[in-house]
Amino acid sequence: MTTQWSWERAFEALPILLDGFKITLLATVLGFAIAAVLGLAIALIRQSAPRWVSGPVRAVSEFIRLTPLVVQLLFVYYLLTDLSALQIGIVVLGIHYSTYMAEVYRAGIDAVPVGQWEAARALSLAPSRTWRAIVLPQAIRRVVPALGNYAVSMFKDTPYLFAITVVEMVTAAQQFGARNFQYLEPLTLAGVIFLVASYPTSLLIRRLEKRLAQ
Repeated sequence: MTTQWSWERAFEALPILLDGFKITLLATVLGFAIAAVLGLAIALIRQSAPRWVSGPVRAVSEFIRLTPLVVQLLFVYYLLTDLSALQIGIVVLGIHYSTYMAEVYRAGIDAVPVGQWEAARALSLAPSRTWRAIVLPQAIRRVVPALGNYAVSMFKDTPYLFAITVVEMVTAAQQFGARNFQYLEPLTLAGVIFLVASYPTSLLIRRLEKRLAQ
């Protein structure tokens, strides 16, 4: 094992890392979709459902949010043996991050001016239409940048999937290094790929945040 950079090894590792990147990207996109939808559902339940419903939902949400992602991955992996490791990883990522996104949605809902609710009641709008036509469009517009930041965080947390044998990009880099006894090139390339994918997204989120603040 040497610590000198080899472009030959780097080019040899790159296709393997890109295959792992596809898994990383798939887990992020599908996990984010689950988190965004489920997080909104949790927020709506906690805001509008009776206490006997919202209380247990809040307790479960807090439990998930305050326990380590790796523990959740391992627990579900050994509990649900009929699903593939990737399916479990996507679902657990989505559920874990939904608890954070629920808090973001709730903050957005609370930021809707009271006058909007009063105007809806004055117009005798049904509660469902009030939520659908007045409250949620304003709330979601406010929280889009924060949701984008959680998408980036989820992307960076996908290496935790190694715990349940999912060969995402970092695991692919480690496996390449173990086969060739050279870790410098694959791990460096994995870090660069994460940076190249994350940085433009962060800039886009920042730009979107400024535009929505106007």
